Amino acid sequence: MKIATWNVNSIRQRETHVQRWLQRVEPDVLLLQEIKCEAPAFPAATFEALGYKAEIVGQKAYNGVAVLSRIPFTTIHRALPGLPPDDDQARYVEIEAGGMTIIGIYLPNGNSRGDEGFAYKMRWMDLLADRAEALLAADTPLVVTGDFNVCPTDVDFAPGALSPGDALLRPETRERFRRMVWMGLTDSIRAMHPRGPVYTFWDYQAGAWPRDSGLRIDHALLSPDLAERLVSAVPDRMERDQPQPSDHVPVVIEIG
Repeated sequence: MKIATWNVNSIRQRETHVQRWLQRVEPDVLLLQEIKCEAPAFPAATFEALGYKAEIVGQKAYNGVAVLSRIPFTTIHRALPGLPPDDDQARYVEIEAGGMTIIGIYLPNGNSRGDEGFAYKMRWMDLLADRAEALLAADTPLVVTGDFNVCPTDVDFAPGALSPGDALLRPETRERFRRMVWMGLTDSIRAMHPRGPVYTFWDYQAGAWPRDSGLRIDHALLSPDLAERLVSAVPDRMERDQPQPSDHVPVVIEIG
């Protein structure tokens, strides 16, 4: 089974990018982030023509996540369990497909709105870990994937790509990411590529892509049973070199 995640940075601007990529790679499930539109504006018909059913958790102009799947699935949650009902940030979708639970996330960046914004990121990460822990306790085959906005270690960002106090690097952020790993989830990219830089994001500014000044912030965490079946996990760097690309590339994992 092939599962992918991709922060497309506006699905309306990257519709043809995603269409072309689906035809080339043929994932079973693709989790999208930062679609930046509400459900009526999402080009679902384009992807249905390729055999992919869409589940959209949209928000006007900001955030937004979606699932594209060519295998049957059931939607379990359209918001992170534990958040207050009035939280309107579209950042979470959870489905069951192929005998596993798949969670797609667009985790808050944490750099905007000062202390309040960072506290929201911390709360979000705590609730995500709580949800993952509950599913692991129930022996649920689990994938948690998406844009985490976390560089887990110093190897995961190019020198000078971020300031030392950036929310993606702060100790509190990394501690919460480690909590998820320590509870038994496997970082699939590091399982396959244990050493050296493996970037998934390159800023549009300052020639970051030509200089390979990137970040690894798009992750796929696997429960122990799925980690044992992991065949491959790799960012598709080819997409960053396309005309008018997203600043993120797809990350593709294959589970045997």
